[in-house]
Amino acid sequence: MNKLLTTTILAVILLFNQSNVNAQTITVIPQPTVLKPGTGKFLLSRNTLIINGEKPFFKAAAAELGMMTTKCTATIKNEGKIIFKAGTTALPPGGYELVVSTQSVTITTNTAEGAFSAVSTLKQLIGAPLFKPTSSLTLEIPVVEITDAPRFEWRGIHLDVSRHFFDIAYLKKMIDRMALYKFNKFHLHLTDDQGWRIEIKKYPMLTAKGAWRTLNKQDSVCLEKAKENPDFALPEKHFKVIDGVRKYGGFYTQEEMKDLIRYAQDRSVEIIPEIDMPGHMMAATALMPWLTSNNKGGQAKDFSEPLCPCKETTYEFAENVFTEIAALFPSQYIHLGADEVEKSSWKNVPECDALMKKEGLKDINELQSYFVHRMERFFNSKNKKLIGWDEILDGGVSKTATLMYWRTWIPGAPKKAAEKGNEIIMTPGEYCYFDAQQDNNSLQKVYSFDPFNFHLDEADRKYVKGVQASTWTEYIPSEDRLEYMIFPRIMAMSEIAWRGKGSDWNGFEKKVIQQLPMLDAMKINYRFLDLTGFSLNSVFVDSASLQIINPVEAFKIRYTTDNSLPTNTSALFSGKLKITAPVQIKLAAFNDADKRGEVYTVNYKKLNYLEPATTDALQKGLNFYYYPHSYRSVKEISEKDLLTKQVTQAIEIPVTQTADQFATRHKGYFYAAETGVYTFFLRSDDGSVLNMDGAVLVDNGGLHTSIEKSAQTALKKGYHPFELLFLEGGGGYTLKLEVVDPSGKRRAVNAEDFYK
Repeated sequence: MNKLLTTTILAVILLFNQSNVNAQTITVIPQPTVLKPGTGKFLLSRNTLIINGEKPFFKAAAAELGMMTTKCTATIKNEGKIIFKAGTTALPPGGYELVVSTQSVTITTNTAEGAFSAVSTLKQLIGAPLFKPTSSLTLEIPVVEITDAPRFEWRGIHLDVSRHFFDIAYLKKMIDRMALYKFNKFHLHLTDDQGWRIEIKKYPMLTAKGAWRTLNKQDSVCLEKAKENPDFALPEKHFKVIDGVRKYGGFYTQEEMKDLIRYAQDRSVEIIPEIDMPGHMMAATALMPWLTSNNKGGQAKDFSEPLCPCKETTYEFAENVFTEIAALFPSQYIHLGADEVEKSSWKNVPECDALMKKEGLKDINELQSYFVHRMERFFNSKNKKLIGWDEILDGGVSKTATLMYWRTWIPGAPKKAAEKGNEIIMTPGEYCYFDAQQDNNSLQKVYSFDPFNFHLDEADRKYVKGVQASTWTEYIPSEDRLEYMIFPRIMAMSEIAWRGKGSDWNGFEKKVIQQLPMLDAMKINYRFLDLTGFSLNSVFVDSASLQIINPVEAFKIRYTTDNSLPTNTSALFSGKLKITAPVQIKLAAFNDADKRGEVYTVNYKKLNYLEPATTDALQKGLNFYYYPHSYRSVKEISEKDLLTKQVTQAIEIPVTQTADQFATRHKGYFYAAETGVYTFFLRSDDGSVLNMDGAVLVDNGGLHTSIEKSAQTALKKGYHPFELLFLEGGGGYTLKLEVVDPSGKRRAVNAEDFYK
């Protein structure tokens, strides 16, 4: 072959391979709209020249890049340039173009938000070295061309700072991490029953007293959990002795909040304040009981005593508070809350009866709407827009209010809001509440979130302003615990916020894994990706083999068999572990810094194959029983509450309109098609219990969010008595049963499995 031709072919192959390597290693979350990897790297050094194009909106992004160059200790002879250029009107709002060559980086955009998003992309392209405490000689940016823009205008993170307080220094960290993943709205839940966190100069006692508490029941739960997990400890820095009593809490002065707002603005993050009214006001009503209908604060039937919407003194208080809030926060939005209001407290109150008669209000739902409408008019007088949780729909809502949808169990609420012309921010609890307990499905659950999958047609979708992850902190007292709850789920939410519904789970999971070294360098206490491939309740007949699927190959798995917790010196798991006797195995993954992830306790017991039942001729299906009653445990299910009995073909709830709270029973026989060990996976929200062959197999009971539990049993071929009990405690339900049969394939149980 011609030597020149051979050389040319080799060069092309080398170029192609380099390009492929770049394509595989370039990881940006959320995924850019267009990403074209090139060959080579741009070296960021101490003397890299930053040219901001003399546009004021480039200033903050250019300053951030300047700080990045200070991480470098080397200067290079042919220093590169980073150039900001104003874009054309064709660029979408918040969009940017990023071109990296070996000699220059060019950022083209029309907005400060676009400029900072481009810088956030550069940070991720550099990765872990940028965030390590030690400086680098230079920082490498791979050659690439990116064209990018967000799908949604509103890409939000919500944080409840009332239940547990987080100081300004930490909120700045939150903002940095939000900006890194291109979130642009920071919704601060500043007041609730447990604490008032923002200074109101008109009412200094709200923070002097309302920001501090003696420990409550939620604090006690955290302290109990802290005995085994230090992430649940209450931070000592948030305690203070007041009048000789040690109290817990904290608040932000208006000057501190102004500083935080400026910090956020520099990173193109808008802070949206929430002062929750008329419910969740105990921190205020305990000090000003005259704000309620019965002139006392405290707990009412289901929620705390709300403000009275029938007293002018209530509106005087609210308007004084919101006058200061409107002046303090430059955001065009103020969140009124208006959720979980104990409206029954307004019944049989003379002032309320008189107001309802005067205004022609039919019920207490419309009385709540009267309060919301009146506050919205006041917000508008301050050039602000009102946001409320989706309860503002209940008694009628104005077209100008923005709805924040959270109650997944009311799937028609977004459709109803869109038909009325209201803008909607989607934060349905099933997908977006990051205080929900995590398991091996949590990250994928967020990634599967489709903001339009709530009966919204094409005409309705234009009202969806965006999406938001929300974190309530009743049981999240510390910064480490907060990070554990939101990372890496925040990365999945950034994909949804920027691009829409995720479509490549395997590819996304790989990107998360590739970014873990960066999270480690940032000292983020993220939750490890789950180890899978086994059941915590396992059995063997003669022997078994414990096998583990470890999604992060760089992490080591260590285990113990003496009931002690695994440490970084425990036995190393490799491949598989043969089981020949009953044993309890505790195992966990460890990263390169020897940080330990979740501890899994696997119990193996010896079991003979269970004999099938001797039955007469059976028919396909299961007997289904429906109990529209409130229970706290499946053990409480009573036949006196039975309303419906029918036959189902699989695990389903064939009730057109279920009660808010109910229970079900599926009963019949499971057909084991071959003799062997079967693993059942039961996921439910709320509680469920699976009985097989007359004994409890999987206990997933209690009132909880969507959680999966599993167990194994050894079955002889044939029909085995089966019973599945389930209860829904309110807030939307999940019930799903899967099985791994002796072939090793995991699948949903179906009509072919059941007989009655």
